[in-house]
Amino acid sequence: MSNMNTKMESFIAISDIISLLNMSSGFLAIISSVNNNFELAAILMIIAIIFDSCDGWVARKTNRQDDLGFGKNIDSLSDIVSFGVAPATFLYSCINTTPGIFQIAVILISLLIVICGVLRLTRYNVIAGKIDTTDFIGFPIPGISFILATLYLSGLFNPYLAIILSVIVSLLMVSNIRYPKFDNIPLIAISAILIVLLILPINIVLFGINIPALLLLLFCLYYLIINLIKI
Repeated sequence: MSNMNTKMESFIAISDIISLLNMSSGFLAIISSVNNNFELAAILMIIAIIFDSCDGWVARKTNRQDDLGFGKNIDSLSDIVSFGVAPATFLYSCINTTPGIFQIAVILISLLIVICGVLRLTRYNVIAGKIDTTDFIGFPIPGISFILATLYLSGLFNPYLAIILSVIVSLLMVSNIRYPKFDNIPLIAISAILIVLLILPINIVLFGINIPALLLLLFCLYYLIINLIKI
């Protein structure tokens, strides 16, 4: 072990670069939130989710050999930036510009997002490969970014609704509820089209509501709720 090659090129692979693109998108979302550019921040959080959903696929297609767990660690560390700190900063920054909201409570809820995100990712790393299930244990961490981003982009953002959803999703992330991996191909294809429409400067708006964002939000909330009903 003392003779291990510690040069970075001996660890990093193509899939890790995609994880870093995920993290970079999350970091830029944080900067955008701090600068009150919430629409860009929301789009960047969704782009981070796209990169996050690709890194594992790329690792499998390239037959990534990762005996030391470098890829698993870089993925988790990237996720906590994009799906922990980024949505927490987004929530706080959005509501900080809205008068009449008790700021200490918002700070604590934003912190709750980060804490639950760290706990969920740590648990995942500990149990990965040690339990016989293909399900997610607890609500997948990208969900908090997805819900807050689509809620904002839909034009239906409400500080109180955002707070309630953030608390619920954060607690479900660290719950023991099993969420099956999403494998509905037609719905995945529809969601991909809606995400493209949302990211590109194509406004599909009805009565002031962004329809692609609303549909994506409803899809995610359905996934969140349907598994609670099955308990």
